[in-house]
Amino acid sequence: MTETCSNGFLVTEKPGKLMCRYSIPCIISLVVAALYNIVDQIYIANADYLGSYGNAANTTVFPMTVLALAIAVMLGDGACAFVSICLGSRNQEAAGKTIGNAVLLTIISSAVIMLLYLVFAQPLLTLFGGHVNRETFTLAREYFFWISLGIPFYMFGQAMNPIIRSDGSPRFAMLCTVAGAVANIILDWLFIYPLHLGMKGAALATVLGQILTAILSAWYLMHLKSVRLHKSSFGIFPTLMHRYLPLGITSFLSQASLVVSMAAVQNTCTKYSALDPVFSQTGYTQIPLAVLGIVMKFFQIAISVSVGLSAGCIPVVGYNIGAGRKDRIMQFFTYLLASEAILGTIALFIVEFFPLVLISIFGAANESHFYTEFAIRCFRIYLCMMPLAMINKGTFIFLQSLGLGTESMILSMLREIVFGVLLPVCLPLIFGLSGLLYSFPTADALTFILSLMIIIRTYKQLKAA
Repeated sequence: MTETCSNGFLVTEKPGKLMCRYSIPCIISLVVAALYNIVDQIYIANADYLGSYGNAANTTVFPMTVLALAIAVMLGDGACAFVSICLGSRNQEAAGKTIGNAVLLTIISSAVIMLLYLVFAQPLLTLFGGHVNRETFTLAREYFFWISLGIPFYMFGQAMNPIIRSDGSPRFAMLCTVAGAVANIILDWLFIYPLHLGMKGAALATVLGQILTAILSAWYLMHLKSVRLHKSSFGIFPTLMHRYLPLGITSFLSQASLVVSMAAVQNTCTKYSALDPVFSQTGYTQIPLAVLGIVMKFFQIAISVSVGLSAGCIPVVGYNIGAGRKDRIMQFFTYLLASEAILGTIALFIVEFFPLVLISIFGAANESHFYTEFAIRCFRIYLCMMPLAMINKGTFIFLQSLGLGTESMILSMLREIVFGVLLPVCLPLIFGLSGLLYSFPTADALTFILSLMIIIRTYKQLKAA
């Protein structure tokens, strides 16, 4: 059919050119998506009536958005990978029903999550360190309420983004996210400064941007190029769900396990801040949590680049699997690993040599020198294994696109749950607050050893195929 032929270039175009075509828009989409929360934090930090209290509140709420994202990317990435395989094997009917099912599941799951967040707001905020002090908790509760109302729009936009890429439109997928982010940036300034709406304003700006992204994504679903959706496409199809959901399970676990790790890190941070000679003082207790949130946001940007590189390959690799071209898959894997290493080194250079520039973006001028000193130390220690972290993340996602979900899941779970929880809990017992900072690079180094073993084995399997 003509729809399938339109994607035939995926088995003939040069790998490097295809990576640029698909990965760059994906990177931009993910980085811009990450900027939603980061832009909120920048504006909040530079508002003198919010400052580090608002920053800490933002950090407290952040894991809940990641949890919602985990379900969205499971549905979206899984559907993206399977739709690409279907198109490569010329099965448009299965592709259409997969998309329809993913849309339906996204709507249902997002509504459930929104309700759970609204009902259990207080225990959830407490779980992620919001109890560090009264001011932080009050601001976090206000911010979380409005963010929860926007969860259905957020999840829909994030789940549809990879599906739009699988249809051969990575640029439109990027446009959807960029449009929402630009709206968020403009509205953040308007609501926080001239209108003085505080945390409520930051949340409203984010939600309105997410609504715009969702509207654009819905419009594209009615204008798909490779698949035509019909009323019969939207339903519960257990057979298809059994095939495409496992392809997205790694994306889910990589995000969901990160939430578990965040809970351990943020609660440990709150505990040892109260025991620290400096940060146990009134007015300083929230500083480590606020700074940690900022450092994690920079890490999120870098990891968004890493995930974008590998996720951009999913429709290309899936199509080549369907077409039986495993020789090209090896080329993509090599290009990916080299790119991850280079970009990780660039990120490392930035955090090691320019931490003061980074922290100044988040309102350091309005804070004490303790804030700045801890932030510099946090950037340099916490992120000192950035190249390995990016190689790890890229490997997780690429293995998923190859259908090696078990290997990918094991690596992701070890990084985020075993190392990501055990080390932040154990190292501070010996080294105090500094132990928390060293836990992150240690986890990445240990994970890389295991990733390298899987990478070598994957190359051997592809050569033997």
